[in-house]
Amino acid sequence: MTTIIRSGSLVTAEDKFEADILIDGGKILAVGLDFNVPDAEVVDASGKLVMPGGVDPHTHFDLPMFGTISSDDHYTGHKAAAFGGTTTVIDFVSLDFPTFAESVNAWHTKAEKAAIDYSFHMNLTRMDDALAGEIPSLVGMGITTLKVFTAYNNVLRLNDWAIFKALRIAREHGMLVMLHAENGDVIETLAAEALAAGHTSPEWHARTRPGWGAVEATMRAAAMAAQAEAPVYVVHMNMAGEVDMLEYARERGVPVMGETCPQYLFFTEEDLARLDGAKWICSPPMRTHEDNTRLWQGLAEGTLQTVGTDHCPFFFDGTRPIVYEGSEIAIPGKELGSDDFTKIPNGLPGVQDRLPILWSFGVRAGHITANEFVALNCTNPARIFGLYPQKGALLPGSDADIVIWDPERRVKYGVAHSHQRTDYNLYEGWELTGYPEKVFLRGELIVDGEEWLGKRGGGRFLKRRPGAPLL
Repeated sequence: MTTIIRSGSLVTAEDKFEADILIDGGKILAVGLDFNVPDAEVVDASGKLVMPGGVDPHTHFDLPMFGTISSDDHYTGHKAAAFGGTTTVIDFVSLDFPTFAESVNAWHTKAEKAAIDYSFHMNLTRMDDALAGEIPSLVGMGITTLKVFTAYNNVLRLNDWAIFKALRIAREHGMLVMLHAENGDVIETLAAEALAAGHTSPEWHARTRPGWGAVEATMRAAAMAAQAEAPVYVVHMNMAGEVDMLEYARERGVPVMGETCPQYLFFTEEDLARLDGAKWICSPPMRTHEDNTRLWQGLAEGTLQTVGTDHCPFFFDGTRPIVYEGSEIAIPGKELGSDDFTKIPNGLPGVQDRLPILWSFGVRAGHITANEFVALNCTNPARIFGLYPQKGALLPGSDADIVIWDPERRVKYGVAHSHQRTDYNLYEGWELTGYPEKVFLRGELIVDGEEWLGKRGGGRFLKRRPGAPLL
């Protein structure tokens, strides 16, 4: 079916202009004015903004953790993403099997219910010569990114030898290494001491994961990237000092990029001290108002390239079911750590929240422009992760992943409005101005106001290209 989105104000990473979009076969055929196509379906976007669908580069669906599992899977989380204007997500494959291929196949099985388009990163959580030799095979699977950790001792963490080796292999094959920056040794020591002293409440999650560990690990990652002559992308940056280290390295030509998440722009360690503080438990934790401010500056100045969500939700009280699509569901959640902060599942809902929250409290508040909003949430992730211009663009030949955005729509946000499959929302009661009106995936209308028109299995796996640019 041919569709024309007419009379909207197109917003891209570079420009804003009045134009129509001609769509056929799931692709954008042309961008211009006064298309005359008999029998085309016309969608009136008068008074609305038209943007590319969001690309969330950092999500976790159906992820086992601490004896439970994240509450959104590759259908429920994708559905929530679509209602928030995101049409592409990139999930992380756990290295649960002896080979990459077995682990990736297991994740493909999980994702058969996908409702929007998606791709995978590969967690690299152990390293030996045999596994190192298999890394290039990931490119043939359409996976061009490796995630490494400097925390979670004896579970996920790699030493510097392994990270450096991964960087050099990635350089040879046009791949990108992503890094979780904390200091696992310090965390392990402080957490044990806190529990021994009887400190079990949620705020000790932050107090035993000092921000200086993230600052140090970010600079160490940049130093290894410089020595390996390979790019590195630091995920979920939460500290002012991390932004400073990134700026220092980039000014000296080091190929390093950074991502932050909405939670680090708005919340602080003080939220963990609330009676319901477990809702804010994620790793790395929230920090201070000063860190919030510096992260906003990093986004506006271009020191940080993307905003992901690190979406990994758990029920606050998994003993009490919620109703999802007409059926009751309860999944063990953060109550598992009611007497020990180290047993609280680490993760938050956010895949639906990202665009609406950043529009109201980023664009409208003057922290970022509308063009920067599109760059950070759509175009830059697509470029960095080898999906541009198929995704993140309003160009002839791009997938017709399009959001019609009502900049004046008012929403009192919260769990009742959210489609994330959990029992709370971080932004409960926040007054938003600006929200998606219609969302198209490859030219198909999947969200129309509050109506869900998408389906399980409607998403496609995206094989990504190596050699993506450094931004």
